[in-house]
Amino acid sequence: MRQILLFICILFTPLTLQAQKDSTNVVRNFPQKAFTREAPVTNITIYPVPVRDNSFSIKADRDMTAVKVTNMIGQDIFRVRYTNPVSATKVMLKKPARGMYLVTIGFADGTRIVRKVMIESPE
Repeated sequence: MRQILLFICILFTPLTLQAQKDSTNVVRNFPQKAFTREAPVTNITIYPVPVRDNSFSIKADRDMTAVKVTNMIGQDIFRVRYTNPVSATKVMLKKPARGMYLVTIGFADGTRIVRKVMIESPE
């Protein structure tokens, strides 16, 4: 019985070591820049911050094609798509709750930028 177990261990040890060696070579030879996508530098201005009157303005130095405002649990509260790209826009919200929101801005070249905005209740 011991001889059979020893034989099995001797037989399978080189196979498992070879399998580990193959997987490490694949990971090591993978190109480094495959997962990164560098977006051009964009200056975006969102004002006023914090938002108090249920509206805010966005200005960018590139043409925007879409604007989306999402609450922190992922619900869209505002969405607009522009057929003619614009560099400035005003976002009008319908009675948003107080809290943090994500503003996703889509550009003509297909890139997107996400910014956080704090909305306070008007006083």
